[in-house]
Amino acid sequence: MEFKHIVSILIGLSGGIAVGGGFVAFITVLGIIPRLVQLTKTYKAVQAYEMSVITGAIAGSVGTLHMFTSSLPGVVTVPIGLAAGIFVGMLAAALTEVLNVFPILTKRIGQEHHLKLLIMAIVLGKITGSLFQWLIFEGY
Repeated sequence: MEFKHIVSILIGLSGGIAVGGGFVAFITVLGIIPRLVQLTKTYKAVQAYEMSVITGAIAGSVGTLHMFTSSLPGVVTVPIGLAAGIFVGMLAAALTEVLNVFPILTKRIGQEHHLKLLIMAIVLGKITGSLFQWLIFEGY
């Protein structure tokens, strides 16, 4: 094996370790998983949440590196997509709640009474954008 290949392997490995460490630190320091458990009142499923995050990170990394494709029927892919979307949405909701982003934002702009409207606008915007990407943009 040539020296440049060894250097490339070491750079890729160290970059992956840095990103993975940052991801774990991000989730750990912000306490996202315990907050998800608290919000959903699924205290007995803490290990399932942790294993889901680990498995998802590993599967995402492997899928990215190997350009994995499949031609599964919609009956199989729709539940997988829904589960992934629900998890990402709950993770984002827990993150924003931990950081109190929206209450602080609405208070600073003097719109405290419109907090629910802001959250619904963000949710509907996310849904619309996702549907646009899946149904229209991916078709081209």
